[in-house]
Amino acid sequence: MAAGIVRDAQDRILICRRPAGKPLAGYWEFPGGKLKPREQPADALARELLEEVGIQIARSQPWRLLHHRYPDFSVELHVLRVLDWSGTMSPREGQRCEWASPADLPGYEFLPADADLVAELALPD
Repeated sequence: MAAGIVRDAQDRILICRRPAGKPLAGYWEFPGGKLKPREQPADALARELLEEVGIQIARSQPWRLLHHRYPDFSVELHVLRVLDWSGTMSPREGQRCEWASPADLPGYEFLPADADLVAELALPD
């Protein structure tokens, strides 16, 4: 899996809520998705963000590699900081997305795999 930390001009972070009918529906997450076979995390993230929220990634950099075990499956999550992007964020898959200030992130119910990221991003710089 690849997930992106996307910030807007006001330093808010893009988060999306998993829609009904998907595994772990209702939880908030950082946008991204599954890697295709032999696909690099940065390429997967660029593809997924264009498909899911209509933004184009010009530059990103690896930030964290996380492993999380859910009761029925495990995930390896490549987290990238998006350094440069263009377009207008517009959810395209029935999900709710919004821009949240880092300090407000702990108030959202995030996927358990994202808990450490949320705590770190919420810390003042």
